[in-house]
Amino acid sequence: MGRITRRGLLAGTVVAGTAGAVNGLVTVGAAEARGPRSAPAAARPWNPPRAREFRGVWLATVSNLDWPSRPGLSAVEQRDELLVHLDRAVADRLNVVVLQVRPTADALWPSPYEPWAQYLTGTQGRDPGWDPLGTAVREAHRRGLELHAWFNPYRVANHTDPSRLVPTHPARVHPDWVVAYGGRLYYNPGMPEVRRFVQDAMLDAVSKYAVDAVHWDDYFYPYPVAGQSFGDDDAYARYGAGFPDRNAWRRDNIDKLVRETAARIKAVNKRVKLGISPFAVWRNAATDPLGSPTTAGVQTYDDLHADTRKWVREHWIDYICPQVYWNIGFPAADYAKLVAWWDAVARGSGTDLVIGEALYKAGDPAQPAAWQDPAELSRHLTLARKYRSVQGHCFFSAKDVARDRIGAMARVIADHYPGRVHT
Repeated sequence: MGRITRRGLLAGTVVAGTAGAVNGLVTVGAAEARGPRSAPAAARPWNPPRAREFRGVWLATVSNLDWPSRPGLSAVEQRDELLVHLDRAVADRLNVVVLQVRPTADALWPSPYEPWAQYLTGTQGRDPGWDPLGTAVREAHRRGLELHAWFNPYRVANHTDPSRLVPTHPARVHPDWVVAYGGRLYYNPGMPEVRRFVQDAMLDAVSKYAVDAVHWDDYFYPYPVAGQSFGDDDAYARYGAGFPDRNAWRRDNIDKLVRETAARIKAVNKRVKLGISPFAVWRNAATDPLGSPTTAGVQTYDDLHADTRKWVREHWIDYICPQVYWNIGFPAADYAKLVAWWDAVARGSGTDLVIGEALYKAGDPAQPAAWQDPAELSRHLTLARKYRSVQGHCFFSAKDVARDRIGAMARVIADHYPGRVHT
């Protein structure tokens, strides 16, 4: 889930993907920020207040998009910045923070599987001197917020040079697991040992912390890059027997990842949810009569090998949060038509529907005229409330919630989030 892919991929466009202080900020002394570096205690049950709707914000760490503001801050500075974001969520009457804790096959907690993320200290593998995920869970719950741990299953690096990874990185220990594509490194989803490893790495956090959900974004097989092929010939030759073609095999690989992870989460803690936030177009109606009335250039079923509609209909996941990142009336992908389509898909499935909202577009002069109107986003929520399947919204991203360039978020709060946070 990165700024690049979240800006569109419509009408034949092909792009490679990468998704102020608040009064009352709680600060911490250096000793507490450093804290013990031993493994965190086992997660204790936490029963969050039952919110009538999902009011979420994505807090991205990849490339320091939202937090930390830059690599190399002290432990105290990093923690203080994190608390600002949590306090901002409370001030804006939100109730869910979706924190990116495994941005590039690394970790924002002391993981036995993968190195510390470079976005903390500037150096991959360097101990930041505190436990960001443990602190985030504790402080979010203290504020009445849910903390959804956001993982990227297969992205290894935003470059193609394995030597830039720490020597103990699994991608260097197992170079056969890795595919270079579109200027980036990815784990190969077609290898069962890879699928098991990424599940183990993610489930480590679920077993150690009282997270409320495991959350994935739109990165499965990578977004297509013109003139390039994803190099999984060997894996397909070894594991693809019995499938009609490579695309069907690839979809089955991602289906297995979803089903297996869901089952393993529930085996650890039945309370923890699995939520996925895909690119919003499953298939165009011109491609499939079950598809949406859109003409998007990317279709998750065909291009990312992610059968998002099946995951909802089969109730493999607890919630789906499609990134409906276009304005009402946008010709290639109309917000109103996509919300209606997703409502029909989710209806009766048991899978909750949450709508991903492109707050980052509000006031961006490069965006269509609709996004220059502070009321556009509020109109989205008004429209979505007509559909019973819609359980709420999630805003991309925390930096844009904080700066609120043209007051679009303030308008949403005034129009839709009055009073207490959980009303």
